Amino acid sequence: MNSRILVSGVSGLIGAALLPSLKTSGWSVVRLVRGAASGEGQIAWDPAKAIAPEAVSGFDAVIHLAGESIFGRWTAGKRRKIRESRVAGTLNLAQALARAEEKPMVFVCGSAIGYYGNRGEEMLSEESAPGSGFLAEVCQEWEEATTPAVQADIRTAHLRTGIVLSPKGGALAAMLLPFKVGLGGRTGDGRQWMSWIDVRDMVGAIHHILKNDLLQGPVNMVAPKPVRNAEFAQTLAGVLSRPAIFPMPAFAAKLMFGEMGEELLLGSQQVEPGKLIASGYPFRYRELRAALEGLLKR
Repeated sequence: MNSRILVSGVSGLIGAALLPSLKTSGWSVVRLVRGAASGEGQIAWDPAKAIAPEAVSGFDAVIHLAGESIFGRWTAGKRRKIRESRVAGTLNLAQALARAEEKPMVFVCGSAIGYYGNRGEEMLSEESAPGSGFLAEVCQEWEEATTPAVQADIRTAHLRTGIVLSPKGGALAAMLLPFKVGLGGRTGDGRQWMSWIDVRDMVGAIHHILKNDLLQGPVNMVAPKPVRNAEFAQTLAGVLSRPAIFPMPAFAAKLMFGEMGEELLLGSQQVEPGKLIASGYPFRYRELRAALEGLLKR
């Protein structure tokens, strides 16, 4: 097979993990990159500007993962970058794919379980209604931005991604230092649900979506067993052979991180991967301890 695939966001946590596996699986990978393209394996783009349909014509699949990092204080400027990098970029790419002479069979686009907002004890499926809050609004607009591709009959999947576990970036990497020196602990009362996925299952599930013609619309990219924040802290500390006795009070999380702390660190989302399970995706890491040991004890 010499199928061609176009991928954006290759320098991000998921993109960097995904790229080698696409090549190993026989895909001919072309990257969508910001700034100038160097070499024939790249296409330059500016997410804020329209893309020529001929530039993205002739690909069998497109994976769109680009977007401003959500970590950091959500100043007005940061909020604008988070929203525009996702919504404008996705809309411009979807419009170009819809008008391309040779359209892709599948368009896999990033999203997040932030779509559901802070939902307490509710069990959330792909059919659950959207929530409220900044991230929920961004995720709704982000998913809606793929509409031109959907209307052009391109199979479109939204990766509603949970906390991706990798020592190379994201939430886990940020937690490692305090936990390694024995200063880790739960956040707030620790009762909030955390829906996580091992980066290796994240990559595996994207391959599964590419191959499975029936998967479209939102797909919850989370492991089958979410945990409460306190259990996450205890498990991580246990894997690192450290205590977890330094909780971060809710007021401190809000003080240090503002709105981001409130939505990301204190919000509760108990999400189930209904579509992945129903379509037969074989999760390698269902249990948090096994995932953390696999990632951290190499």
